[in-house]
Amino acid sequence: MRLFFLLLMVFVPALAEAQILNLPKRKSIALNGKAFALSICDKNLKDREESIYQEIKKGNVPDFLRKLVKISDSIENLSVSYYVLPDYLSIGSNQDFFYVPMTPSLAQKVARLTGCSLPTKKIVNQIYRHATIKLSPQPIPPTNAMTTIPVFIGHTDSIMEQLKPVIYNQRLGELVAGNKKDVIISNKIYGEKSPRVVIYGWHKLDGKPIQPLYNKHGSNWADYSHGVRLIQNIICINQKKTSLKKVLRDVKLSNVFSDEGIIRKSYYPILKDANSH
Repeated sequence: MRLFFLLLMVFVPALAEAQILNLPKRKSIALNGKAFALSICDKNLKDREESIYQEIKKGNVPDFLRKLVKISDSIENLSVSYYVLPDYLSIGSNQDFFYVPMTPSLAQKVARLTGCSLPTKKIVNQIYRHATIKLSPQPIPPTNAMTTIPVFIGHTDSIMEQLKPVIYNQRLGELVAGNKKDVIISNKIYGEKSPRVVIYGWHKLDGKPIQPLYNKHGSNWADYSHGVRLIQNIICINQKKTSLKKVLRDVKLSNVFSDEGIIRKSYYPILKDANSH
């Protein structure tokens, strides 16, 4: 019995450090990334996003995305730590996955499902700085097709080419950045007459982002370049647990994660019908 408690004391702290994405285990019969993408090619936006949500809810997410990466830093003279998805949200297996651009409403719904948040601009910069695998952005010339599944597939394929050495050297699960723009939380979500999607990032190898903070697309917009990076809601400041939402509303602490000051609405509205945004 004493040995049991000694082992428990050793393993409990280790388990506390291993933050896992809150989703069911992926089933062996689940669709791979390319197969899933092809299955939603002809669906309208509402049905497409419902299919994406249900697939994620069932746990059809690569295993390497499930163990979150800890970021520790000193910000504003405070010791800060939080956990992030190692790469942008995808559907499928470790060998065959599909990056899923989604409207901010769906991104928020997935974040809520998993007990997570979307990042701020400042967090996106922090993640890029800490990333151990930095990919060169792969822009596609803008066309009317940039919001369609075939273009999403093509962009995933171009990133997968870059990731071949990473997969070969079994480095999946390390922190990756540079492959997508981020859908972020910002005061600019609610800065217009109707909610907007706010995007930022897509850092080049020199560390400069291609995409400045931008909110000129409506909230029904999701193109091939958009990625969803989940941030665990619970964060630590000076070894004390709190939530990202609370910090962003705090006059003194908001600057830790925001360069816009206080963000009172650190979320997107979740709409029932993606086509009515």
